[in-house]
Amino acid sequence: MGIDLIFPQKRLIERKKRFDKSSSREEVSFTPEENFRVNYFLYIVDQAISSLETRFEQFKEYDKVFGFLFPHTLRGIEDKDLKSYCHRLEKALKFEEISDIDTEELYMELKLLETLKTNEFSNPIDGLKFLKEFDCFPNACIEYRILLTISVTVASEEKCFSKLEFVKSYLRSTMTHERLSGFLMISIENEILNNI
Repeated sequence: MGIDLIFPQKRLIERKKRFDKSSSREEVSFTPEENFRVNYFLYIVDQAISSLETRFEQFKEYDKVFGFLFPHTLRGIEDKDLKSYCHRLEKALKFEEISDIDTEELYMELKLLETLKTNEFSNPIDGLKFLKEFDCFPNACIEYRILLTISVTVASEEKCFSKLEFVKSYLRSTMTHERLSGFLMISIENEILNNI
């Protein structure tokens, strides 16, 4: 990357030790290269690994709930497994005893979908387009829309926090919360704003 691997040596500060005070901890002194490796490089690598593990664990949980909706999985699934997946999905989407879908209707829609020409699509986007053409699979359409927006919600949160740091540091704390929220929306959705 064209960066010199030169670490400037900082002046070491030596503190006088008093004979009546016993030091409970020894101070560790690193060379500049070791200091960079321990305090910067390894810290960044640990943070990246931790973030990736958290993200993959989250997507494994999503796969347990939504994984059967992928066309290649849906084609080879047995009836009893399909029914249990539909029940699990309804349970995951239930809020205060209200669910977005009906398990029995979703099961029947997916069974009917298997009899149609489902070999035409290979991913959930094609599946949703296929379902919208027929306009008679409401529960399946809801599930495919939820499935396709999961990854977008993860990305938008990261984008929102980075924009918050940018706007907040630039404009400081001289505005109300309402005005800050407005500026954030403008900053995040600037492509839509430019089109308008």
